[in-house]
This record gives sequence, C-alpha cells and structure tokens, in this order.
Amino acid sequence: EDDFQFILCEGCQQESPNLKLLTCLHTLCPGCLSKYKSIGQCPVCQTAIPQASGIPDMDNLLFINLQARLKFYKKIVDGVDLFCDNCKKAGEFWCSECKEFLCFKCYEAHQHYLKEENHETKRVMDIRAGSAKDFLKDTRRTSNLSCSNPTHKSHNVSIYCKKCCKPLCCICALLDSHRASFCDIRSETRRRQEELGTMTQELKQKRSGFEATYEALQDEAARLERAQQEMRELIRQRVEQLVQLIRQEEEELLGLVEARQEQGRRELAKELQRVEGVLRRMEAGERLVEKMSLYATEQEVMDMQPFIKDSLEELQRLQPAADRDRAQPGDLAECRARLQAL
Repeated sequence: EDDFQFILCEGCQQESPNLKLLTCLHTLCPGCLSKYKSIGQCPVCQTAIPQASGIPDMDNLLFINLQARLKFYKKIVDGVDLFCDNCKKAGEFWCSECKEFLCFKCYEAHQHYLKEENHETKRVMDIRAGSAKDFLKDTRRTSNLSCSNPTHKSHNVSIYCKKCCKPLCCICALLDSHRASFCDIRSETRRRQEELGTMTQELKQKRSGFEATYEALQDEAARLERAQQEMRELIRQRVEQLVQLIRQEEEELLGLVEARQEQGRRELAKELQRVEGVLRRMEAGERLVEKMSLYATEQEVMDMQPFIKDSLEELQRLQPAADRDRAQPGDLAECRARLQAL
C-alpha cells in the first residue's frame, strides 16, 4: 500500500472518488478543496487557489481510475464475493475489459464469442499470486478511447485527426470531406506522452536552480541561528569569568540582544505591512478597472477615470526595495562593541 499513497488526497491522505487536480498539479478531494479554498492556498505548496472559478473542473482521472482498479485487485486478493457475474457460481477468471468475474463455463463461452476481441482474461489465482503493480500493468488499456462523434460512441478509435484534434473511428475518417491529416491514435498518444516527458526534463534542469536557492536560504537561516547562538554563548562565557560585580552588565547585554530582536521583529512587521498594503492597493486597482470595463457607464468612466489614473500612476512609481537597500533588523553591532569594552 505504501507504493500507492500518491493516489490519495494530498490534504487529508484519504481516498476519494472525485479527486480534483489543481493548477499547481497537486490533488485534493472536494472536502479539502472547499476547506483550503477559504484559506486561498494549496496545503502542499501554498500556491494560490483560484477563487473566481471555484472548484476546478479538471478531474484527476489517472488517480481516480487507479483507485477503482486497485479496489478490484483488493477484492481478488481478499477473495470476498468472487462470484460469476453471469450465473453467480464461483468466479475463477476475471476479464479486465468487461470488468467481470467468470466461472469456468462462462469463461469458455466468453472466449468463444469474443475471440475476435482483445479481451484480456486471467485466472483469479494467477492475479492473486502477482503484485498490485503487475495487475495494474496487465489491466492498462491502450484502446479505450471512443469516437468523438456522439453517434459513434461505441466505436473504438485508432485514428487521430491533426486538424480538428479529435480521435475518430474508421467510419468518420473515411467520410471526412475535408481530407484532414490523420495519424494512428497510438502514435498521437505516444507523441503527447513524449511531449510531457520533454517538458519534465526541461523542468528538471530548472529545478536544480531552485534547489540551489533553497539550499542557500537554508544555509543563511542556519548561519543566522548560529550567529545568534554564538553571540549568546560568548556573552555568557565572558560574563561568567568575572565576579558578581559585572553580573548586572551581563543582564544588560542579554537584554540588549532581546531588544534588538524585538526591534527587528517590529521593523520587519512594519515593512511587511507596507508591502502588503501596496499589494492590496494594486489588487483593488486591478479589480476596480476590471469592474469598470464590465459595468461602468460612459459618464462614470469620464468622472472617475482621472482619479483612478492618478492612483494607478502613483502605484506604478513604487518600486520594491532591493535586498541591499533594505535595513538589516536585529543588528548586534552595539552589543559586540559593549562586550569588547567589557
């Protein structure tokens, strides 16, 4: 089961028959999506969840279908209710195409009448002896696409139209009057898979840059922590070498460290509040302009546009502070100087 934890909801780690794929490519069940939608962030990567569109329409079909196939495998392994779907006798075979259990007699009839079809039928005991990965590999269907023509839904497809980007059955391809460019459906699915593989390879190269940045940030955080701890230890070591005459100085130095830390927190909070205010102003401006384009009358545009334009121009003049321009909170230079003097 550990090999298939990836098909669970990444929020609550539970199964769900209706998993949703977010734009950040993480998967949530509807319950978790509603919960974290109110927060506005994905619980895994903290990427913003689109609010306007609500719950995304994209189902994670891969994970949903894997859950369904694994339930069949678990039923076979547990040996519970393995009855023939036709005559209700003991089921000895399983058809991955029909998704039905068959007794020996029904199996022979199945093989006789569907001998022209590509139905993969295996003995239940053979499936039980194999692994879940083997079962998923054996039941992986490559021809389960149906024709895009609503009247040909029952027809299997083997052709892909590059012009209209749809899978077609042979009848639709023959009757096509536009003489569109066709290709084999398997070659198209293989091309799409290779396209995704190429994109992931490119992302792997870009990922190394993000990993280096992540490691650098971790090192910086560790360095700051070590600097603070080293300063505290140095203060204590020096002070304890002296007599009670300078114990008061020790307390003052430790208090100064705490004061600098508190000052740094206040400065960071103030800067965060300022930047957050700018972001909110920008969001308000974008939202107001959008609503005006949708609902404002010409008179309202003429009256309000100069005022809004001035505000937007003021926002355009604002620039985020560069790293070198930002103040470094929590500076311990004064503490070091007093310690040296001591």
